[in-house]
Amino acid sequence: MKRKQPSLFTRHDTFFGVCEALGQDFHFNANLLRIAFAVALLLSPIGSVAAYCGLGLVIAVSRWLCPAQRAIAPVSAKDPLRAVNDSEVQDLAAAA
Repeated sequence: MKRKQPSLFTRHDTFFGVCEALGQDFHFNANLLRIAFAVALLLSPIGSVAAYCGLGLVIAVSRWLCPAQRAIAPVSAKDPLRAVNDSEVQDLAAAA
């Protein structure tokens, strides 16, 4: 079962979701990129805003063309001894 990926643009804690999306895609802390953009904003406001919007456009297109697939939901607590590929439930004594 696939879960729908929430849009980073509509979240309340992001500004376009560019830093968060890059952090998720490349597995690093997004706060590092936020700090870099803040420093760049002080040095060159137009260039940093243009780079941020450009990266936002690239991320939007890449997420639209190749959406991320989510893992299958874990087994519920009702059947703790049943794996995803098991066809029948095993009793605790039979499993031991």
